[in-house]
Amino acid sequence: MRQNMRLAIACDHTGLDLKRTLIAAFPGETWQDLGTFETDAVDYPDLAVAVAETVRRGEVELGVLVCGTGAGMAMAANKVPGIRAAVAHDTFTARLAREHNAANVLALGARVIGSGLAVEVVRTWLASTPQAGRHQRRVAKLSAIEERYRR
Repeated sequence: MRQNMRLAIACDHTGLDLKRTLIAAFPGETWQDLGTFETDAVDYPDLAVAVAETVRRGEVELGVLVCGTGAGMAMAANKVPGIRAAVAHDTFTARLAREHNAANVLALGARVIGSGLAVEVVRTWLASTPQAGRHQRRVAKLSAIEERYRR
């Protein structure tokens, strides 16, 4: 894994402890923490979009989201053009999401995955790179679908 990547991270109230664990587990990375910072209930779409827009603008290389299941955060992030957010709770899915689908945002569920495995999932995802060839063609088709439905 390349050191000192620029990463954005955010969580809702259920993901606060896991978010803190992830930041601490990767001290060689530059984290832009977009919240939340307290356990008071917040709306996950707001935080997911903040990370997704930061990735889209190129202010960071990749984004990480944490909520209860990862699903809601991924759904919200995927509404932002150019974002390919994937939910992963195992290293195999994390690696292929990055290599085959060029996922630029990773969503995790704090109620689904333990902190030790979450660190390994993020480590695997960060160490993986998008592959060319047939995967690149398929990712381009994802972008074409997105373009077709833009208003």
